[in-house]
Amino acid sequence: MTGTLYGVGLGPGAPDLLTLRAARLVERARVVAYPTLAGAPSFARSIVADLLPGGIPEIVIDLPMRAGDRAPAQAAYDAGADRIAQELAAGRDVVCLCEGDPFLYGSFMYLHARLAPRFPVEIVPGITSVTAAAASAAQPLAARNEVFTVLPAPLPEERLAEEIDASDALAILKLGRHMPKIRALLEARGLTAKATYVERATLGEERICPLADAPDSAPYFSMILVLKGADPWL
Repeated sequence: MTGTLYGVGLGPGAPDLLTLRAARLVERARVVAYPTLAGAPSFARSIVADLLPGGIPEIVIDLPMRAGDRAPAQAAYDAGADRIAQELAAGRDVVCLCEGDPFLYGSFMYLHARLAPRFPVEIVPGITSVTAAAASAAQPLAARNEVFTVLPAPLPEERLAEEIDASDALAILKLGRHMPKIRALLEARGLTAKATYVERATLGEERICPLADAPDSAPYFSMILVLKGADPWL
């Protein structure tokens, strides 16, 4: 008998946006695992800090962030998966804490690839930052036959331009230092007035404003929602 690995989506950040299934698994956890970025405190753990049982083992997967070099992060996932595998092989379930949804830009997918061939795995979906931002901004994402596209801002400018032109509605994630590039692309297409900036959706520091009023420097937990507005219900 081996333990089961649970990839648990925790939602966008507000603790009361956890699903009931996620909350139950966290409250009953025997072992938890979660990523950190370059030694910083874990945002995922902070979401469920009040639910975690005291004294249980915590597997911290520290991910070095090096632009263009994935090898250090992959090595960290290898090491984290080995530690999780030891717990699973001993018959203990492991709850892996995942911001947002485990399979939408989630770090859990890298652990899943390493462990699913050997151990039972269950995925608990979470509210995504995209849907949370749309709800906070009271802005529909797409209607009827509109094409909705999720774009990571670090993509090359040419690829971003192609996707923006081809889509009816967009969520542009991972803004950070790419904010000026995204702003310029949208402005060149006359889309600034149709774009909404959302920062830290559902958290106490949440900020929502038209793109024209958004800062030039954006945090990682921010996005731009664009709805071109072809549907007549608008």
